[in-house]
Amino acid sequence: MDFEYRQTTPDIDALYALYQTTGWYDEYPIHIDELALAIGNSQFTLCAYAGEKLVGFGRVVTDGALHAMIYEMIVEPGYQGKGIGKAILQMLVDNCRQANIRDIQLFCARGKRGFYEKHGFDARPDDAPGMQYRYKRRGYA
Repeated sequence: MDFEYRQTTPDIDALYALYQTTGWYDEYPIHIDELALAIGNSQFTLCAYAGEKLVGFGRVVTDGALHAMIYEMIVEPGYQGKGIGKAILQMLVDNCRQANIRDIQLFCARGKRGFYEKHGFDARPDDAPGMQYRYKRRGYA
């Protein structure tokens, strides 16, 4: 099956449905309006389609010069293992490199570290700079 990749903002309802298929919603419950706001504040978005069905997505937030962060690398479970994630990741990295971004980082889901290491990312050492603030937030039912 061939997939089409588009550097565009996806239909928010389709993205929200995709978001929920992968378990991301369980860890990061979000209202559809919040997801739309997050996507709207991204510098690069990339969608993968099987026909007209959204089956993959990734986005980049960047300061435009030094740092970029890849978020929501999502591929619908039934389409995983078909090269979609690899293609999305490579295109997002290529966009960052073309913009001369010096530092590209990402959050990866539990158990996915090996995928990103195969594609040029290194895990940060325990003594590396960087911290994350965690707080509990009410989920959306």
